[in-house]
Formats: sequence, C-alpha cells, structure tokens
Amino acid sequence: MDPMQLSPSQPRRIQMHPLDNVAIVVNDGGLDAGTRFHDGLTLCERVPQGHKVALVDLPVGAEVRRYNVVIGRTVKPVPAGAWVHERLLEMPPAASLSDLRTGTPAVVDRTDDLQSNLEQATFEGYRNADGTVGTRNLLAITQTVQCVAGVARMAAERIRTELLPQFPHVDGVVCLEHGYGCGVAIDAPGAEIPIRTLRNLSLNPNFGGQVLMISLGCEKLQPDRLMPANTIPIQSETGSPSLGLITLQDEQHQGFMPMVDAVVKQAIPHLERLNARRREPVPISQLVVGVQCGGSDAFSGVTANPAVGACADLLVRAGATVMFSETTEVRDAVEQLIARAATPEVAQQIVDEMAWYDAYLQRGGVDRSANTTPGNKKGGLSNIVEKAMGSIVKSGTAPISGVLKPGDRLAPGQRGLIYAATPASDFICGTLQLAAGMNLHVFTTGRGTPYGLAEVPVIKVGTRTELAKRWHDLIDLNAGRIADGELSVQEAGMELLQMMIDVASGRSRTWAEHWKLHNSLVLFNPAPVT
Repeated sequence: MDPMQLSPSQPRRIQMHPLDNVAIVVNDGGLDAGTRFHDGLTLCERVPQGHKVALVDLPVGAEVRRYNVVIGRTVKPVPAGAWVHERLLEMPPAASLSDLRTGTPAVVDRTDDLQSNLEQATFEGYRNADGTVGTRNLLAITQTVQCVAGVARMAAERIRTELLPQFPHVDGVVCLEHGYGCGVAIDAPGAEIPIRTLRNLSLNPNFGGQVLMISLGCEKLQPDRLMPANTIPIQSETGSPSLGLITLQDEQHQGFMPMVDAVVKQAIPHLERLNARRREPVPISQLVVGVQCGGSDAFSGVTANPAVGACADLLVRAGATVMFSETTEVRDAVEQLIARAATPEVAQQIVDEMAWYDAYLQRGGVDRSANTTPGNKKGGLSNIVEKAMGSIVKSGTAPISGVLKPGDRLAPGQRGLIYAATPASDFICGTLQLAAGMNLHVFTTGRGTPYGLAEVPVIKVGTRTELAKRWHDLIDLNAGRIADGELSVQEAGMELLQMMIDVASGRSRTWAEHWKLHNSLVLFNPAPVT
C-alpha cells in the first residue's frame, strides 16, 4: 500500500527504493514503540518523525540502504522495527574520483506540447546591454574593502530615504558589503577566488550594468584590480560609463559627512539610468535560477528537493539556466553526476572541482563528514552520504552541460544545467551563485531558516507541512503536501515554476522580500590572511 494513501492518523513510512532496507517515519511527532504498520511491521522503540526504521533484521556490518545507496554499515545488530540513527552506522569511505565512467545523458525531448508551451512562456524582466535579464532593478554599491562599509551603509540609507522616492522604477539600493580587500595575501594562490567573486557580484543582472564603487584608497584590492578597464559596459544611449568611483582618502573629502554626500551625489546619474528601464516580456529561458538547501532533514530528498528537481527539468527544457552547487553535499553522488555529464570534458571538470575541494578540506584537517549539522541529524539525516543522496535530487534529471569554478560567471549565452562549484555554507553558496549571475534563488529547508538575499528574490520551499504551518509567513511553498498525499512531485514542480514566473515578474514578492530578511554576503577565501 502506498503510504501517501493512508490517513494522517495511521502509521506511515516512506521507502525511497524497493531495495532499501530502511524507511523514514512520516507522522508528525514520530511514532511510539508498539506501533504497527499496515504490513505488520511493529516498532520496537520510539522513532522520531523523519528518522529511519529498519524494515528487516540487520546484523553487524550489514549494508544500510536508502535511495538504493549504501549510507553506512551497522556497528551492532539492529532488529526490524528499530530506530536506525547515526550512532549505529559506520560511514562508508568517499567514492574514488578515478576511473569514473561517463554515461550517455538522456536527450531532452523537444517535441511534445509541454515543451512548446514552456518555450512560449514569458516573464516580465529588465533587459541588459550584455544580453542578461534582471528580475529586479537595483542600484548596487560595491566596495573594494571592508573599511568603507560604514560609509556605504549610511549613504545607502540616505539614498533610500532622500532619492528613491524620486525614482519610482528603481526597486532599491543594496550594499555589496564584505570582509575582504586588505590584510590578505592578495597574490597568493586562491586569492583570485574572492577577487573574481566581488567583480562578478557587481555584474549581477539585477543591477542593470550600473555599479557605484567606494574605495578607501590605501587597500590592497585597488579599484582597477577589482574592476579592470572595460569590465563595466558604456551606456550606448548616453555614452556615460556605468561605473562610478568615490575614493574616501581623496583630499576633497573634508570630514565624514562630505564622504557620504559624495556617494549620494554620485548615485544620481546611476539612478536616472536605472529609472528609465521598464519591465518587458522575455522568454523564461532568460531565468538563471540558483538552487540550494539549508537546514536539511530526511524529508528534503522526499518532498522539497524532488519538487525543485522537477521544476529544474522544466526550466532546462525551456532553455533556461539552473545552477546546483554545494560540493561537499554532492561529493558522495559523484558517480551519478558523472553519468549525467553532457561531454567527457564536463565530466572531467566535475572531477577536478571535487578533487580540489577534497585537498582543501584535507589541508584543514577535516573531511566531508564535518558537513552534517546537529539539526541535520535531529531531522533524520545520519551522515553526509544520506544527505548527499537527497541533495542532488534538486538538480533534476537533465544532462549537466557546464561547470563553473568558485566565483566564475556564466559565459554569454551559457544555458542548461550547470554545476557551480561552491562550499555548502548557505551564505557562501548564495554569494557565489549571485556572482555566477543568478537572477532568482530557490532555497529548500526542513528544519527552517529565515535566509534571504537583498540582491535577488529567494523562494523558500519547506519540506514538511508542520514547518510550513508553523512558519506560515516565512515559507513560500509547502512541499510537505507531497508526503501528505495532496500533491504529486510533478504538480509541485509546476506550482513552483508558476511561482517563479510571478516572482521574477515582480507580480508577487517572497516572504523574505516582504520582511526585508537579507543575510550578509560571505566570500570564499582559501588564501592566507596576513
């Protein structure tokens, strides 16, 4: 019997694959010892919601399978009906990165009616001179160094209160604040990552090619290194450069308030150009969607991530770009990813990025097991292997057409499913996906997080109905309805796609936008700090 068809009051469990020997408990609050399932399996101890129950007797050293993948071996006998948790499992070693076989990715079918409808679908966006499209129309204030952050914040607040009312077609002003720029080994190996990240952040499609830069003057990251000549295009209509620079140590700034005044004054021509822009219909192929998960639980790979994966497949079929990331959270699925690489070159790039990250972790004296959090384990995820199997589901099933290094930006016209290599940290991953050029973000969560970004809309997808109800004004889409039997994965994917189109068009706002919940940008800097 399908557990989705049982009433909510009946004991329910979900087995992801017929060969799995564990399943997760669905019922809110978990199930008590003595609970009997429809097929006769009886719990011999209490099992919390989302946690695994043994479907058969497991002797010492037995393989424990979920998603038909070995997520560990038992360290002591586990009887059928027992709670299977991380203390009972020995995690398997990481898969080798050598001798991996590239598969033959499925060809995307472009002949059916759904494909035709997707290709004709549009959203209302802001076209940019470089061919990208914005979902918001924002003035960005970028910074060469952390020292100027206070000036930037005060200037931004004045721009919001004094200038934005005069420019009704500008959605807001954001400070690209960071902790980099000085006190760093700026020429060391690895330093190129934060530098190119900052450069590409300034080029995000939601900023319309308008960048206002604040420099201190004495920092290591000088303006011409952050933004080399011709990085920002010239506006063809006016011939005016779209990059404005204020250097605070210039002698003309006699005191703090004149510094702020200079930033506010310099903002005006940029606001004028942004204010002249209007939304227009563009194909949904212009969407660049970053997908990410945070506060994951055992339902992430059952409800929210599959729904995002179904939506990702729809977007790729429509010619859009979808980026998945979080290297440590996909590392254990390398064999599945390599099999989906569109070319041998893409397969090798995936391997190279994972090998680089393995070495990075080794230098720090840790391995991928350091990824899982107390919240992940409380939500039923025993280790990083199990977490990875649920994480990759949000990438869908399309061929992987390209790979980006940390801080890289999508090449002009680059489309399809992209592996953007990033750390799994929510904030670093979000920052790097922004630098890659995303104009819309989808974030799944099982434990819950108020995560948001000022630079792009963030749609949060909850894995469980209980979370969506409790955080009713933070979760945008409740994928828990899949586990409740109210919605199929495909239906949830279509619902998410429609929500994306509405949010991208400015017809609706996410809860994070409504509450102005914006996390700070966090750079990935593997180079030394001096």
